[in-house]
Amino acid sequence: MEPTYKLKDLLLYFLRLGTWGFGGPVALVGYMHRDLVERKRWFDEDQYREGLTLAQLAPGPLAAQLGIYFGYVHFGALGAGLCGLAFVLPSFLMVLALGRAYLAFGGLPWMQSVFYGVGSAVIGIIVLSCYRLTRKTVGTSLREDPLRWVLFGGSAAVTVWREREEMLLFLAAGLVYMLVRTRPVKGMALTLWLGFLPALQPDGRLWQIGWFFTKAGAFVFGSGLAIIPFLQTGVVHEMGWLTQQQFLDAVAVAMITPGPVVITVGFIGYLVEGTPGAVVAALGVFLPCYVFTVLPAPYFRKISGNRYIRAFVDGLTAAVVGALAGSVIVIALRTFTDALSPFFALATLICLIRFKKIPEPVLILAAGVLGYTVRFFF
Repeated sequence: MEPTYKLKDLLLYFLRLGTWGFGGPVALVGYMHRDLVERKRWFDEDQYREGLTLAQLAPGPLAAQLGIYFGYVHFGALGAGLCGLAFVLPSFLMVLALGRAYLAFGGLPWMQSVFYGVGSAVIGIIVLSCYRLTRKTVGTSLREDPLRWVLFGGSAAVTVWREREEMLLFLAAGLVYMLVRTRPVKGMALTLWLGFLPALQPDGRLWQIGWFFTKAGAFVFGSGLAIIPFLQTGVVHEMGWLTQQQFLDAVAVAMITPGPVVITVGFIGYLVEGTPGAVVAALGVFLPCYVFTVLPAPYFRKISGNRYIRAFVDGLTAAVVGALAGSVIVIALRTFTDALSPFFALATLICLIRFKKIPEPVLILAAGVLGYTVRFFF
């Protein structure tokens, strides 16, 4: 079926989302559903669910992969690449500018103060996004499909307990739901898409950066937040490229800028090796997620109509959304540093519900100013 929009329309959308989309992976995938499925109707619920499932099954940043998938649906590999670039480019340029300022002024002490307010406000945004996504993908009532809610709740609980997303749990949820709903009499084989990286690792800082961040993009599953512990171990403890404080500042930069959280790699790359380092680091992380999305996409779409596969996807999606809900709790526990922090999140949530026309960037800006003011005076 011919799309009702042009490629340039989709590219402009992802440019805007990459420029103004705050809240990390949970909020960003929620924005895509709200804008592309509900409001614009460029994609239907099945296409969104398939894209979300494929993005969660493949390694790499969740929101970027979903954006790449949307580009692929009607415009193939070229559309996927351009949409991924449009989505990532605005935040990449922002962290590049912040990296220059960071080195020029010997650090940015104000950043942690701004993040104090922004980080808490982001919790309010992702709580609402996760709530809306849960209603659309899992349901509005336990009576509609109790099994789907059990898978959702179990995945959320495991994510909070383990403080990370478990891909094997997603696969198990899909299999359980498929077996219960379809009662297949024949066995089914599940194909896992695996990639490989070149064995050669030439010397030189840029090669080391490229190799390290390609491994991060190719082998770390889950949302962009899942990659943070991997990066910390590598760039601080193993490579010694950054101090612990510099790494925390890099994460803060990712949180106070729009777009995918994993764009922090651009800031890290810049601190290590300037603009070339930033470019190589970003390419290393995002190129694998493009490959792992585009290569299996045509086969995934062909088999998605099968009732067994559809049931598997439904169960897996419930677990994926449950993991996103659990990650909200994990992020909140890490972000709320004192008794005042939750009030920023609550105030943001109330504003989003009561005053629907207030754009999220306005709330983020206000939270940043308030956070800076509170830290400056108190």
